[in-house]
Amino acid sequence: MTNEPGSTPFQVDLRRHLREREEDRDLTRVISELATASRYIIHSIRTGELGVAGTSNLYGESQLKLDVLADRIIRKRMTHTGVIASIASEEEAEVQVIDPNGKYSIAYDPLDGSSLVDVNLAVGTIVGIYKGNDVLKPGREMVAALYILYGPRCTLVYSTGNGTHEFAMNALMEYTLVQEDIKVAEHGNIYAPGGTRNKYSPAVEAFVSHLEDRGSKLRYSGGFVPDINQVLIKGEGVFLYPYLSDLPKGKLRLLYELNPMAFLLEQAGGAASNGRQRILDIVPEGIDHREPVFIGSKADVAKVEDLINTLES
Repeated sequence: MTNEPGSTPFQVDLRRHLREREEDRDLTRVISELATASRYIIHSIRTGELGVAGTSNLYGESQLKLDVLADRIIRKRMTHTGVIASIASEEEAEVQVIDPNGKYSIAYDPLDGSSLVDVNLAVGTIVGIYKGNDVLKPGREMVAALYILYGPRCTLVYSTGNGTHEFAMNALMEYTLVQEDIKVAEHGNIYAPGGTRNKYSPAVEAFVSHLEDRGSKLRYSGGFVPDINQVLIKGEGVFLYPYLSDLPKGKLRLLYELNPMAFLLEQAGGAASNGRQRILDIVPEGIDHREPVFIGSKADVAKVEDLINTLES
């Protein structure tokens, strides 16, 4: 079912979509509260003061005020649900226990790409949801994942393991269904390459040359959420942030960024790999675990895996 906002008098909202799919009531509450949190975050992005908050996150990066604010907004809404056991935020050095007996735990990046806000590029929130009080599990054990893109339109894409679905925020700041069961083609004609190319390994360089030779177009914004959204909504393509000569373990965080996006892409028929292993099968070594990533159209991801196995085994 496709329901473009404004196209018909009747629109399916997010909560109704979850209810009609008979999702767990408490999981529905968590996802709905994340949607509510995004209203405050998008308002803060559009009206808030930019600048450094004077604190640093786990990785030593300066926190923008919007990072801190987005983190607080999400934490407050999650605590409000009454069903959250623990929270792992990219902005905190440790997992925060909310209620040891809670039903779900979440790992999130409150404002991925926040350094792009001051140049008016799209940013987003990324969330993975697990059952129980432990988030240090392989991503395949997630019960749901979502991201929210704060761009020209504010959109929310979620999956509970039954397909990947897109919603858009309307004038009343409610999310209504745009596209149900998004599908990603086996091959794509766009690619978004992160990192510095002269630091790529021979196999990754060969992969990018392969994409260029067949006419794939480079489309890279510097934001993980908008670049993944591009692959999903266009229904093709591949994003890569590989291991580099000076970053052998990659840059992106498994828990906060890669696992949720891998879950969403796989539910849309795509794939996600570190070049040798499925992202969702990797056991996190800690909350700061990083991995290289190749994510998008399944055949393209298989191609880079084959090149890595052939040229770098």
